[in-house]
Amino acid sequence: MPGKKILAAVALLAAAPHGAEGGWDFDRDRVGATPSGYYVSAGQWRVKGEATAPSPPNVLAQLGRSSTDTFNLTLVAGARYRDVELSVMLRPVGGEREPGGGVVWRAQDARNYYLASYDPLAGDFTLAKVHNFGRVVLRRVATHSFSGWHALRVTMNGDRIECYLDGTRYLELRDQSFPAAGEVGLWTRGDAVTYFDDFAVTGR
Repeated sequence: MPGKKILAAVALLAAAPHGAEGGWDFDRDRVGATPSGYYVSAGQWRVKGEATAPSPPNVLAQLGRSSTDTFNLTLVAGARYRDVELSVMLRPVGGEREPGGGVVWRAQDARNYYLASYDPLAGDFTLAKVHNFGRVVLRRVATHSFSGWHALRVTMNGDRIECYLDGTRYLELRDQSFPAAGEVGLWTRGDAVTYFDDFAVTGR
């Protein structure tokens, strides 16, 4: 059942280091501000109080309602990884065309990176690369669509990528578009309003 998988994923994320290098729960960041150590490429990324968060009281919210073709992106300054595991809890709140969001890794800059995203409106889970602001879908699969919090996890070792949603591995692929280490971060598209919590990153 999806609910049981989410609870298991939340338990795993709870073991991640919070508020330390490699783990962010945003609870010690000032509400209304961008989290410490993050910088914004596009969108309005703000810490927000949220009682329903997996680890309350705060989440990181993308609140800007940008144009359809805008990729709202925030990256962790100075944290560069090649072989990496990322996990985050996300809750889609609003958005007309592509609600939801995802995680970014091996970002060479704000224009070039890997991306795994979930769209609850279509029920799609997508692995893509963004090259010069253009998104190229590498693989997409239909999953499920229901409200609430979702657990997203990605691993990349060498050229092998695996992507998990709510505890199930849906996507696996080999790709060499971005072989070098890069920054990690969070992503939404256009007018998507999305909450993120318990963003954890390990790797080298």
